[in-house]
Amino acid sequence: MLTPLLLLLVLFEPAGSITFYLPVNSRRCLREEIHKDVLVTGEYQISEAPNTRNSLQIKDSSSHMLYSKENASKGKFAFTTEDYDMFEVCFESKSPMGTGRVPDQLVNLDMKHGVEAKNYEEIAKVEKLKPLEVELRRLEDLSESIVNDFAYMKKREEEMRDTNESTSSRVLYFSIFSMCCLTGLATWQVLYLRRFFKAKKLIE
Repeated sequence: MLTPLLLLLVLFEPAGSITFYLPVNSRRCLREEIHKDVLVTGEYQISEAPNTRNSLQIKDSSSHMLYSKENASKGKFAFTTEDYDMFEVCFESKSPMGTGRVPDQLVNLDMKHGVEAKNYEEIAKVEKLKPLEVELRRLEDLSESIVNDFAYMKKREEEMRDTNESTSSRVLYFSIFSMCCLTGLATWQVLYLRRFFKAKKLIE
């Protein structure tokens, strides 16, 4: 029974940290969609550069600030999402020396959410759990996360199906209305031309 769950656990392991270069006097943002009531944790590190100040901001789609750090070089952050949304993690570099005199900075970001973000070692210490109990707790949380993901996908599929059906019915009604308008216009045109030709005595 545990084998499929262990396989899913391996598949859902974090893919690792993200590394990229941040040019001076520039802004780089990463975006990710996250479900409601999900714990998000992260750790970042920015390489040093002379006369350069870095900042980190994390916002949702409504520009609500979830985390902000000036003079950011190394640190951690954590927050819990209030709703399903698109979250944006932005790094910004500023330097008065100009863009050509300062080398690009190396940014390393390791962000986790859901089951990945939980500290099961700390949970084991607090609740005095055995290693097998900790693994079972982790599998339970992972299973719940997968069920929630499938429930959300099912909900989105239902919403998309309803939208498609509504759009199809509107297109059908519009097509019928357009055909009626064209038929009426063609009938009026024929009757008008017939009266016109009769008035000109071109036809009987």
